[in-house]
Amino acid sequence: MHDEETTPPKLTDQVRLDDLLCFAVYSANNAFNRFYKPVMAELGLTYPQFLVMIALWEADGVRVSHLGERLGLESNTLTPVLKRMEGLGLLERKRDRSDERQVLLHLTDKGRALENEASGLPACVLEATGLDPAELITLRNEIERIRAKLESATGR
Repeated sequence: MHDEETTPPKLTDQVRLDDLLCFAVYSANNAFNRFYKPVMAELGLTYPQFLVMIALWEADGVRVSHLGERLGLESNTLTPVLKRMEGLGLLERKRDRSDERQVLLHLTDKGRALENEASGLPACVLEATGLDPAELITLRNEIERIRAKLESATGR
């Protein structure tokens, strides 16, 4: 006797787009990009350039390799961003005297001054999201925990 073929359930019978955590994160990221675009334009930066600036405001004089690790960016993605930023006069790339293979990043006076112009951004995000600081920190911590677990699962 031969079993009748059964059609496996469709994915959409099990889950909808709006049920996916990955889609919620993806669409929130798109919303952040739309929110930041005019703010970044006022600063004369793209969002990736802004992330570089924040990292350098935290710790000036870092190696490109360290910055790439910090931002989760590969060298082939980061290098063109840094070259453009150097062309804008925001930072300088210099060979490390103790290890010529390494490149150090240093903010220029113009790059350091930009921090004052960007100082109101955290308040703008709080206002736009309607979250209080504690809620924002809790949400960020949960997203970081998810990222860490996903990176662990992929061997990263």
